[in-house]
Amino acid sequence: MSVVRVGICVLLAFAVLAFGAAEEWAQAVIEIGFSLLLVCFAVHAYLQKRDHVFFPPLLFPLGVFAGLVAIQLALHKTVSVYDTRIQLQLVLTYLILIFLLSQAYQRASQWKKFIWFLMSLGFFVSILGILQYLTFNGKLYWARTTHYGGYPFGPYANRNHFAGFAELLIPIALVPLVLGKVRRERVILVALFALVPSVALMLSASRGGIVSFTVEMILLFLLLLVRRIRGKHVLLGGLVVLGAVMMVSWIGVQQVLQRFSTVRSSDISTDKRASMRRDTLRIFLDHPVLGTGLGTLPLVFPAYDSLYDAKFVNHTHNDYLETLSDTGVLGGLCCAWFLALVFIQALRGIADLGGSFGAALNLSGLVGCCGLLVHSLVDFNLHIPANALLFFVAAYLSTARLPSAAPGTPAASSSRRRRRKESLAASDKRYTVRKGVVSFS
Repeated sequence: MSVVRVGICVLLAFAVLAFGAAEEWAQAVIEIGFSLLLVCFAVHAYLQKRDHVFFPPLLFPLGVFAGLVAIQLALHKTVSVYDTRIQLQLVLTYLILIFLLSQAYQRASQWKKFIWFLMSLGFFVSILGILQYLTFNGKLYWARTTHYGGYPFGPYANRNHFAGFAELLIPIALVPLVLGKVRRERVILVALFALVPSVALMLSASRGGIVSFTVEMILLFLLLLVRRIRGKHVLLGGLVVLGAVMMVSWIGVQQVLQRFSTVRSSDISTDKRASMRRDTLRIFLDHPVLGTGLGTLPLVFPAYDSLYDAKFVNHTHNDYLETLSDTGVLGGLCCAWFLALVFIQALRGIADLGGSFGAALNLSGLVGCCGLLVHSLVDFNLHIPANALLFFVAAYLSTARLPSAAPGTPAASSSRRRRRKESLAASDKRYTVRKGVVSFS
């Protein structure tokens, strides 16, 4: 299973670094990669004679959604069989990811290593974004020219999509910090892993990203307030956010505020965004049950465009409306089912587990999901495969349950050994020193 765990980390990092896997060649790599990992798991399960496979609850609504898209293809209820088939392959990849996460990560030690990987990924990609911001020449990786406008940041062709990446990974470092689940010698490192992506998000000057990050912080504060969690760890989290604001001010707040308050010529105007939302709603009203086919909005939209500006529209800048126009009410119900499971399971885990590592896992995933869901009201992060993969990782984090160590398992054995060492250490302490006189018990 270590091969599967390493493979998941490699493919997630590749998806982010390959321009967010927004291009077809990168999508092909991650689809083939996750398919091969599924085969590896199947071979491993067969050789180990594994008689039990866990199916997490999130698989069911996503599986029904994939079945709905398959029905669109089978009944020819899509305006483009090719585009819908391409999107179905991505949905199946997300299904494989959730399934493999549930099989490969079951112990706390495995989850902790995965959390360290996610924090490191957020840190190094954010460093790349900050360096690009300071030495920007208008190209991705200082070499690749973007063809569809936008303002590149880090490996993403659009700063809003980098903001979506940061929204998902900042809570993974910040939540354990404020809950006091980080060892004293690692506090500074984890604080740095939360600080740098926060600085990069603000420097990206994504308006939707900054608003979504603010919502994340408010939600985290309210959940901590409800759970009556206070103390120096919460204060440390506040200092991290304050430090991010101060660093942005030091690097160049004027440039950030200028980009935040103005609309660049390459950006879509506010009027055009509002028009796109209204026109996409009209598409949904004309195809209310099954929609026009997953991934077909670019083909359908020109006939409904009420504010033509000679620019190609590939997405609506609202993931909810685009899902409704592509898959109708049935697809919307599948998505609502999925999100309901995320919120119910996450809140139940936070309430039941108190201040445990499992609760920190659930809370970090929930906060990250909420941030991206808010951003999805004004953008299309869920149509960027790298961010969609990380969203489903965060969704699974919010619902994951760490099993208690059963008798005979390695975790239980190590716990018994630790208790035995503690009792032996206590029994060996058989003397006391009082006023310079050694007296033995």
